[in-house]
This record gives sequence, structure tokens and C-alpha cells, in this order.
Amino acid sequence: MGGSMAGLLAARVLSDAYDEVVVVERDTLPSAPTPRRGVPQGHHVHVLLEAGRATLCDLFPGYGEALIDAGGLIINVGEDLEQYEAGGFLASPATRMEMYCASRPLLEGVARERLAARDPVELRGGCQFTEYVVDDGRVEGVRVRGDDATETIPADLVVDATGRTSRTPQWLSEHGYDTPPTVEVEIDFTYSTIRIDRPAGNRRMLFVPQSAPRTSGGAAFPIEDGEWIVTLGGMHDADPPSTVAGFETYADRLPADGIRELVAERRVVSDGVDRYPFPSNRRRRYEALDDFPAGLVVIGDAIASFNPIYGQGMSVAALEAVQLHHLLASGDTDAIGPRFFAAASNVVDIAWSMAVGADSEFDATSGPTPTGAGLFNRYLNRLVRRAHTDEQLAEAYYRVVGMEEPPTALLRPSTVWRALRPAPGVGGFSAGRSALPNDRA
Repeated sequence: MGGSMAGLLAARVLSDAYDEVVVVERDTLPSAPTPRRGVPQGHHVHVLLEAGRATLCDLFPGYGEALIDAGGLIINVGEDLEQYEAGGFLASPATRMEMYCASRPLLEGVARERLAARDPVELRGGCQFTEYVVDDGRVEGVRVRGDDATETIPADLVVDATGRTSRTPQWLSEHGYDTPPTVEVEIDFTYSTIRIDRPAGNRRMLFVPQSAPRTSGGAAFPIEDGEWIVTLGGMHDADPPSTVAGFETYADRLPADGIRELVAERRVVSDGVDRYPFPSNRRRRYEALDDFPAGLVVIGDAIASFNPIYGQGMSVAALEAVQLHHLLASGDTDAIGPRFFAAASNVVDIAWSMAVGADSEFDATSGPTPTGAGLFNRYLNRLVRRAHTDEQLAEAYYRVVGMEEPPTALLRPSTVWRALRPAPGVGGFSAGRSALPNDRA
């Protein structure tokens, strides 16, 4: 249930284990890469972190080539990305690091095409899930509605990939089960996005995330069709613009000038401004439940969703799909829901600690803070400042942010030494790729 990335990735691993896989999606599935109503965040900047890129290419051979053929780009992080954090730009990493750049609809559309080509898979757009079919404590299918007709689809396994609006917790409560304990960390985040024209051959990518106490941030990513997608974000008291005219003024609040210059110089090609509110990081701890119906799994944003500025969603869904693959490959599907939740919690733990740990730096953020977040954040800030001029620290940081390595990788002795050793000279840290000395609040 659900035809976004989490549902597509789940369906892909299910197709290795079952004779028939049906993807039920409420929206009509577009033939061209256009945003869907059910994915309001689809208008905005998306990043495919390295963990997600590698997993997608493993599960869908030829995915990268198909994405490029459809207009997506490959950038070299060292040459094309300008990432401003902790008062300066990060140095180019020690080794070449590549990243795919494309709009969310194109990233999803290419995956959907690769999935549809698999024989066991049927994609049903314009099909609304209405309820689970249950017999003796086991989910044995779903009822769906489409074109004013209701149908029952029997299933050996049902996967709920319907996102933050998942109705599974409510269904559990209505049928005598405990609901998963839910943790929310309020961040009051809002996106505003426009698209501007991009000269042929220009692959420049700009990223200025929020950095406490500065609650405003922005990004300009190159995408298909000769465009940059420009997103300005704000947490708590920062309210990004709702009009094109306000983009340059808001971008001027950022501590680096690149995004403002692009907005001022390039032609806007989108129709107005798209906005998307994201009130909180949310995690449903299904792994804590003692009793859960057989034949049902919940995945993706329906388990946990994170501040979108960190770009973790698609990669977390991909890594969760890999965990589902391992369980299915074992041939033992008894109690697959609880076993999957236990495995997926290890993936979610990492993303949650990174996102919520960073968001906890803002005084207005409310909700539980990961244990040790304050101490780790102080160390990370020191490491990032050193990464302005240290290419090895920059690479180590990028690999952790890209979920290629866990945060504990930054605690390796050699990395700790490079981050904490005394700074050369009396003046402290030298400038990296920017002459800007400080981060403006």
C-alpha cells in the first residue's frame, strides 16, 4: 500500500519472494515525472544520499543510467557542491564522491518504471485502500476502492507504505491492539520552493542548512530540464517567503551569498512558490509492541519521518527494504512484522539520532533529545570547522551524512585526532572555500 519510494522499494524486494505483487496507490500514477497530489513534498529539493543511491542501483540494475538518460545529472561533490556549515565551506573530500541530482518525481518515476518491468508486479493507480481483511488475528488482504467499485485483494503479506498519514495505528486501536508508542520532536519547519533556469553545463550545487541559532537555510540543486530547484527553509520563528518577490530578501539572510545571487540573476520558470509545512520529527516504535497481527509490515515514513533538510527519507526507506529482503530470503515469514520492526529500528536509530540530535541544538525545539547529543554536537561542530580545510575530515563527514557510514565512524582515533589536535598558528582555523569569517545568526 503506497506507491512512493518506500512502497516501490518494498515491492521490489517482495517480487523476489512472491509470485504476485500488487502496489496500491491512491494517486493516479503519472506517465511523465510530475509531482503527485499525495506527495506534497515532491515539489521541493530532494537528495539521494549515498546509501540510497547504492541500494537503488543494486535493487534496480541500470537505475543510474536510466536516470541520466531521463535528464538527471551526476555531480562531483568535490567540484560542484558548495556546502556551508559552522562558519565556512567544507573542503573538497579526499577522494572523488559522486551524487545523482534530479527532481523527486524523476527519482521516483525511474524507480517505478524499473519496478513495472518486473513480471510479478502490478501497479494500480487511482486505487484507495479502505481496510484490512483479517481472520483469526492475521491480515489476509485489503479492501480497496477505485472507480466507485470496491474490491478485496487477498495477500499472504501486506506492507503499509502509506507514509506519515498511515491509518495502521488507528486500526490497531480499533481492533483491540496496543498502538505503537509515538515520539515527536517539534521543529515547526517550512519549505518554500521555486525553479529557475540553469545554463547548460553548469552543475553548481549550493547547500546552506540551518545551523543554531540561525533558523533559516536554503539549497539550490541542479535538476533535469536545465533548471535549478531552489528551496528556502525555516524552523521555528523563521517563515520562508510565500512569493517569488520575497526569495531574494530571505536568501540574503543566509551567511553565504550564492543562493541569493542565483535567485537575483536567473529567470524563474516555475508557477509561483510551492510551500510545505513539516511540524515534527515523528517516530512510531512498532518494535515496542508485544502483540502485532500476523501478515502485516509497516515501512518507510509510516514508521519514522525526519526533518527533510537532512535528506534521509529515501535512503532510510531503501535500507529498511534491504532488511525486509533479508527476512524474506531466510524463508521464515512467521512473526515477520515484529522481526522486521526490530531490524528496521537499527536503521531508524541512526537517522533519528542524526536528525533529532542536530535539531535539538535549537532552543525552541521540543521533545526528547537523544542521549549524549549535546556532547556529540560539540565535537561535531569542532570537526566540521576543521573540515573547512581538512579534506579527509570533509570526506569522513560526507560519508556519515550520506548514511554510508554510521556516526560512530567519526569517533575513530585517527578522525578524532584530526578534529581535536591543536590548530596551526595563533589565528585558529584558516578559511576554506569562503572568505566569510563567521556564520550570521
